[in-house]
Amino acid sequence: MDKAIVVTIPHNLGADAAKARVAKGIERLRTDLDKLARTEVHWSGNKADLQVSALGQTVKAQLDVQNDLLRIEVQLFGLLSGLLGKLSNSLISNVKGSLQLTPPKS
Repeated sequence: MDKAIVVTIPHNLGADAAKARVAKGIERLRTDLDKLARTEVHWSGNKADLQVSALGQTVKAQLDVQNDLLRIEVQLFGLLSGLLGKLSNSLISNVKGSLQLTPPKS
């Protein structure tokens, strides 16, 4: 059964700065997975469609970068849908950490 993870992460960067960090993070992901998976990303304004395919499994995601939050919806298909809970927690911590959507307090 197919399932989806929806995560919203607040930030105070504004849409342009947040989009730049998200785009940089996606490119880092594409570089890291280059030999293991095929990745595609298509931006339309502040929204992106992302697809990662490896070992016969596909994950699709839609990202919506807004002025004060990032909304990510990830669709899990087939075998991956059984990992919903584990992947949800991992996604939240990885996005917050690697994309640094909340700047450090000075």
